[in-house]
Formats: sequence, structure tokens, C-alpha cells
Amino acid sequence: MSTYNKGFLYFICAVSAMGGLLFGYDWVVIGGAKPFYELYFGISDSPLMQGVAMTTALVGCLIGAMVAGAAADKYGRKPLLMFAAVLFTASAIATGLFNDFTLFNIARFVGGVGIGVASALSPMYIAEVSPAETRGRMVSLNQMTIVLGILSAQIVNMLLARDTSLADGQAWNVEWGWRWMFWAETLPAALFLVMSFFIPESPVFLKLKSAPAQQGASREAGLKELVQSKYSRVLLLGLVVAVFQQWCGTNVIFNYAQEIFVGAGFDVDGMFINIVITGIANVVFTFVALYTIEKWGRRTLMLIGAGGLGLIYLILGTCYFMQMTGVMMVVLVVAAISVYAMTLGPVTWTLLAEIFPHRVRGIAMATCTFALWVGCCTLTFSFPSMNAALGSSGTFWIYSGICVCAFLFLLRNCPETKGKSLEELERELVRNE
Repeated sequence: MSTYNKGFLYFICAVSAMGGLLFGYDWVVIGGAKPFYELYFGISDSPLMQGVAMTTALVGCLIGAMVAGAAADKYGRKPLLMFAAVLFTASAIATGLFNDFTLFNIARFVGGVGIGVASALSPMYIAEVSPAETRGRMVSLNQMTIVLGILSAQIVNMLLARDTSLADGQAWNVEWGWRWMFWAETLPAALFLVMSFFIPESPVFLKLKSAPAQQGASREAGLKELVQSKYSRVLLLGLVVAVFQQWCGTNVIFNYAQEIFVGAGFDVDGMFINIVITGIANVVFTFVALYTIEKWGRRTLMLIGAGGLGLIYLILGTCYFMQMTGVMMVVLVVAAISVYAMTLGPVTWTLLAEIFPHRVRGIAMATCTFALWVGCCTLTFSFPSMNAALGSSGTFWIYSGICVCAFLFLLRNCPETKGKSLEELERELVRNE
């Protein structure tokens, strides 16, 4: 087992993982602010404008993920993490400050770019600085901070939202409440920016930079080299895993919690409480993942996640079909969140950070993260239409079918990566030509 400074390793991984914290907060905070800024901007009766407000940040995610890999290979991992911190800070301030709907969306777009960059760079940086025997747990730390960010946003939204049954409470929410929900992100974003000055550059990037004759050309080749046949196996695996993490359907619970819980028979106050319950389950079972990922392995957890969600969604869809309401529905939703939190949530990022060789890791992570956010965008766009056309029952049955298909793919194609160095994985997964 290699010797290393554990304290310093945990410090630099925790700082990098703050990108995940802000990713989670910025991604989910809009769900609680949604009922109030829609009234403020006068878009409550405009589904099109509501969709624009909900997806502007996701478009930014696509852009951020698309440029992150090439930029990280050219300028380094650390500067890109600092750049993401600047974007998070600027977006948090501006989103709550602007009174114009167009400027509001521009600010959300900027935050989305930060999410895209952080979602690609944070797990990659952690994987590159961590030893093989703890790499899975350390990369899962990034997922832990994502779910903590999600829970923080849910709690902040619940605490800031005043009683909507009171006229003055509703008026405050519409004028100021949604602004403070976004402004609350400023403090952790600024802290991330300051702390990012104190972490070193990734040793993998320094190695590539120190050998320009051998490795520089591969950085410049970028996507052209990634699509070579010798990388086809890992690229296909990475793309499927990334898109499936979104199309497993769990994230619609965070984005459309209002529709899901109201459809299960809860009022607005009950919705906020249930959202926080799902957030707590998300955090608790991500802690479970920190233990099981090195014990059970990545492949086992991915199969448990795909199979478990397929079964839960089958039952959940049946309950919606039978028009069941109440606690049973909350139990099933929490079960789905729990399974996702200990499997597909953290393990996806770990696998993506592990399976690609050094030569193409930057562009490969960017490509797969881009695919992940395409999956997120299409999931977000399609859910309202699917829900309206098929009902909640049909929608969750479709998600169940997707999970079954993914289970079969993973059973055939997903390798076990725990305990292996990045160099060992490259030898096993990349075909020599």
C-alpha cells in the first residue's frame, strides 16, 4: 500500500469536492424558488417561459462540460476549478439581483456553465490525486458534497419560504424570498474560490505537461483521438453510464417534486416537508456508498442500482395507476432516492473518472459529462409531456423499462475497477493496436 499524507489528501479532495456542493445547490435551488419568481416575472401562465427558466442553467451545463476537458488538458485542472468558483459566485449574486427576466436567465446560464465545468473537473481531479486503494471512496466524496448541496438548497428553500396562506408571507416570497434562496449560495461559492488557491495541480496533468514530445500531441488531438477504435469499449461504457444516471428517472423527483408529490395527494406545505425527507435519505445513503464502494465494488453497485430502481419504479407506477396516495407513495419515492444515492449517483462519477487512460481522460470526461447533461436536459424537457400524455404511472413504467435495459447492458459490459491503479485499468480496458 502506498504511503501518502492522508490529511493533505482529504483536504485537497474536500476543496475540489466543493464544486460538487455548489453543483448540487445551484441545480436544485430553483425548484423551491420556482413558484415565487414565476409570479414575480409574470410567467405563471406561460409554460414556455417556465420551461426556459428551468432549463437555462442546463444549457450552460452543456457548454461548461463541452469546454472543460480541452481547457483542463491545456491549462490544468486547478485553474478550471477556480474558474468554476468564480462563475458560481457571480451567478449566485446576479440571479437574485436582477429584476429583468432575460438578465435572470443569463445569470442562471452562467451558473450552469459553472456546474458543467465542476461536474467534469471535480471527480477527475480527485481520481488523479488519490491512491488506488481509496480512489473510489475519495471520488464518492464528490457525490457526497453534491447531495449535501441538494439538501442544503432544500432546507434553505423551506426555511426562507414564508407561510403562503398569509398575504404578507406570499408577498414577501414573491418579492424577496426567491432572491435570498439564490443569494444563500454566495458564501460557499466564495469559500470555494478562496480555498482553491491552496490546492496543488493534478500530478497527472503535471506529468503530461512535463513530457510534451510524448503526450502533448495527444492533448491537441482531443476528440479525434478519443473516437479511435481502441477506446471504443470504454467510450461506449462511459456514454451509456453517464446518460443512464439521468435517464434512470430519479432526478425528476428533484426537478419536479411539486408535480410528483401533489400527484400523490400532498399540498404545498407537505411537498416542502417531503422534499427535505428525500434530501435526508439522499445524504444518508450516500454515506452508505462511501463504505460499500470499496467493499462491494463498482460493478455490483451499478447492477443493484439498475435492478433496484427498475423494481421500485414498476411498483410506483402501479401505485399511481391504482390512484394510491399518502405515506406509501413517499416510502417508494424515498426508496428510489436511497437506492440511487448508494449506487448510480456516486458510482457513475467514480467509473467515469477511472476507466479512461491518461492520454484522453480530459476530453473523455468532458464528452461523457456533456452526454450526461444532454440526458438531464432531455429528461427535464420530456417529463412534463410524458406525465401529461401517459400519466405518472406510464412515465414511471417507462423509467422501469430503461433501468431493466441498463441492467442487461451493465451485466455484460461493466468491469470491476476497485483496487486497481489507473495504469492497470488502462492496460485492461484499452485495446492495443
